[in-house]
Amino acid sequence: MSDPTSLAEVRARIDALDGELVRLLADRQALVRQAAAFKADEQAVRAPGRVEQVVQAVRERAVSAGLSPSVAEAVWRAMIAAFIDLELAEHRAGARQDEAGR
Repeated sequence: MSDPTSLAEVRARIDALDGELVRLLADRQALVRQAAAFKADEQAVRAPGRVEQVVQAVRERAVSAGLSPSVAEAVWRAMIAAFIDLELAEHRAGARQDEAGR
């Protein structure tokens, strides 16, 4: 890929990448929702050990890809926190439905 020749081209390429990222995040969200079905409680949703495992792997991949590991970590921690919030909300909603059905 050639270097962009204008700010407009840089922005257009960023916009295109953002579109791809949104699609990939939607795929990740679908998997997170599927994983939630296997988790028994909020501690399992939070899974701090798994979070650290994922962040460490991302930092290593970032180095290989030429991405700042600190940027990768910050992005992944924010993304993981948002997905944990989503999972917790769904987990709580499911627990309320279970209680209502009793």
